[in-house]
Amino acid sequence: MKDIFYFEDMLTPKIITFVYWLLLLFCVVSGLGTMFGGYGGPSFGGFLAGLGIMIGGAVGARIWCELLIVLFKIHENIKKIADK
Repeated sequence: MKDIFYFEDMLTPKIITFVYWLLLLFCVVSGLGTMFGGYGGPSFGGFLAGLGIMIGGAVGARIWCELLIVLFKIHENIKKIADK
């Protein structure tokens, strides 16, 4: 706890991991809703759109979260260099 209160340890990377899992859940729910919901009932086009939402959303969420994590990894490495 001391590391968090005195800003020795970064909390945001842990939060980003949690947000990533929430985004994955949202992608799956949205994709399934598109696949099996809709105005005219289930259709092949809706199925493909839902599959695209799940795959594209998962890849997009992963890329976005990785880019944020890279910033914190850069910070850690610069801190190590500064401590030498």
